[in-house]
Amino acid sequence: MSLSILKSLFDYKAWANVELFQVLATVRAESDLHAAIRIMNHIYVVDRIFRAHLLGEPHGYEATNTKATPALEELRSAVAQTDTWYKQHVASLDEASLAEKLRFTFTDGDSGLMSREEMLMHVITHGGYHRGNVGQLLKNVSIAPPRDLLTKFLHASEPQRRLL
Repeated sequence: MSLSILKSLFDYKAWANVELFQVLATVRAESDLHAAIRIMNHIYVVDRIFRAHLLGEPHGYEATNTKATPALEELRSAVAQTDTWYKQHVASLDEASLAEKLRFTFTDGDSGLMSREEMLMHVITHGGYHRGNVGQLLKNVSIAPPRDLLTKFLHASEPQRRLL
């Protein structure tokens, strides 16, 4: 995978998170909002775990979610900061560093070995999968989720793509 597509995917991820948090701010049913926050927090925790793996640092998490549920605004801010970190990190890489394989330990204690590129793709696909879960929760309470599509992001961020 090219660095340019990875950069674009992390821009897309940050954009999709902003859009989803904007919709989540409109949810009034506490139980539905709580369920959505738990899923978004899981994405955030996994992003932070893989950030630590990429840096070769301990992450301090015992599981892929926290026991306590953060407030929506607190989580929104933390996610935005982490998204910014990933965008900056990807911008600092070269092809050789993408291929570098890193050893790490999963939260269940199992050993892992992945290239930086594989870790970054995991972060992208994992987040997209679970944003889809949140979108389904929103649909179940008659709230239209944002259209979490790479095509929408590309055309919104580069409107000239629509020109014939």
